[in-house]
Amino acid sequence: MSDQKIPLHASIVALVSLAAGIAAKHPAMGLCQVQRLRSLGVSEDHIQTAVEIARHIRDEAAQKLDAAFDEQSVAAPVVAVGGTCCTPTASGQSCC
Repeated sequence: MSDQKIPLHASIVALVSLAAGIAAKHPAMGLCQVQRLRSLGVSEDHIQTAVEIARHIRDEAAQKLDAAFDEQSVAAPVVAVGGTCCTPTASGQSCC
């Protein structure tokens, strides 16, 4: 068995980078990764799925953070958003 690591395909790296940038609200918005993915022949459907999942995770994290803040700062209890660790996107895509 070799200890040598096989590098990830460039399309996988670009998809991960795109999703992370969107989820982190990076100001570059992942636009260079979108161009890279297109140049690598990744389908628009796959790119849009990655964008949808990243936005969903970003938005869900913001909602949970807001709910936790409200719970700690408001006298009336606030029901936490989403009781599970992962909910599907609006189109049913799993992010887990």
